[in-house]
Amino acid sequence: MTTPPHMSPDPQDLPLRCRCGRVRGVAREVAPYAGFRFVCYCQDCQAFARFLERPDVLDPAGGTDIFQMPVGRVKLTAGTDAVRCLRLSSKVLRWYADCCRTPIGNTAGPRFPVVGLIHSFISREADGRSRDEALGAPLCRIYERSAVGPLPPNAPAPPSLGIFALRASRILGWWLRGLGRPTPFFDDDTNVWTARAVGVELFLPCLRRHGSPLNRKTPLHVGGLCRFDADVAG
Repeated sequence: MTTPPHMSPDPQDLPLRCRCGRVRGVAREVAPYAGFRFVCYCQDCQAFARFLERPDVLDPAGGTDIFQMPVGRVKLTAGTDAVRCLRLSSKVLRWYADCCRTPIGNTAGPRFPVVGLIHSFISREADGRSRDEALGAPLCRIYERSAVGPLPPNAPAPPSLGIFALRASRILGWWLRGLGRPTPFFDDDTNVWTARAVGVELFLPCLRRHGSPLNRKTPLHVGGLCRFDADVAG
């Protein structure tokens, strides 16, 4: 008896696309056991959504659904000129499509073999499968103390030691198999970012304090003072 495609345990390719369709790509050999899905409630993920003016990326408590997989299995096939890189901290680079403000994913440095694809960049038109069927259910939640409201009833449990060990073993396996290359985010020869970078470390405190959408055309800092704080002070 033939197993229906949406029930197949074998890895399958998933189409990737931004909201307007300009930036497109493919994630190869995706399966629940070939990645690591979780929900992150950290302040930086919430600040990223505010910067993009995309509250729909977050769940009601401020969580972002992320699927970590080998960056070498992700390829961007169109619209790379619209890809931008945002740096909210020294550890994580956040990539997005500037055309429609769709978050793409998170990476560390060019040698770290992991990309955390954000759910909004994963096309839901893949073989009619649900997100849980394609990626598996989220394995854990992290930084729940930064949640902005009650967690959803279906929120995954906090990570256990077994979950930490599972993630570490998968990342080590990807590194040993050379799945950190090629990467669509860094030049293979120079390790330089392939997208235009937008550094916002200076106004990160303002992003974290204020829930209002940001006006990207207006400088947020003048003389080192947050624009929102300046409005209050003035």
